[in-house]
Amino acid sequence: MNHHWQLQEAKARFSELVKCAKTDGPQIITYHGVDAAVILSIEDFRQLEGNRPTLKDILLSGPKLSDGDVDLLNERSRDLGREHAF
Repeated sequence: MNHHWQLQEAKARFSELVKCAKTDGPQIITYHGVDAAVILSIEDFRQLEGNRPTLKDILLSGPKLSDGDVDLLNERSRDLGREHAF
């Protein structure tokens, strides 16, 4: 079965589109002949979401820093910038 739907057809046959996403896989919607959106079954969507790490996971997977390294990163320059000639 064709997995591409023109926007007008997708709107007119939305229930069928959703059923096809569930039974036949992702359905692509085109707008003016260009791929514009995808309809996924909830199962496909959850599978994609389940594989994506959270921001917390990403941050915690970074390099471990010693207290000394953290102190160096947090050290601020005492430079006050350019002098103003007012």
